[in-house]
Amino acid sequence: MNSEGAARSLPRRKFAEMVLGTGLIASAASFLYPILKYLIPPKLPDFGTEAVLAARVADMKPNEGIIFRFGTKPGLLIEEAPGKYTAMVAVCTHLGCTVQYRPDHHDVWCPCHNGVYDIHGRNISGPPPRPLQALDVQVRGDQIFVRHNEEA
Repeated sequence: MNSEGAARSLPRRKFAEMVLGTGLIASAASFLYPILKYLIPPKLPDFGTEAVLAARVADMKPNEGIIFRFGTKPGLLIEEAPGKYTAMVAVCTHLGCTVQYRPDHHDVWCPCHNGVYDIHGRNISGPPPRPLQALDVQVRGDQIFVRHNEEA
């Protein structure tokens, strides 16, 4: 091979190394990006949990519970007796399933692992490690508003 042929093969080799190196870096980035997004999730905005309209008085009946949206989480509003309401964040403290009110048992139940809370969100049985987060209830006219509990 003469010196002219050697001079032409060197730029081709550099070009091939550059293409392969760029491809390797792009592949590594495409594998690492989802892992980093999983490990460092974005902050979710809090959509107005200062005071949320949970229901209307006319929509509720004694010994009934309804699920409503409380910011980015579900909330649970229960009418214990006529005009007496209690509310809590409806996310089980065990694995984050949505809980529901069982009027026949007068309790709050997590269907995922059979966790049971009383109507004020305190643990009764099952795997949940903590009580549900209590919420303040305010009745204004014919509307029922719920907000974060100041004591929590």
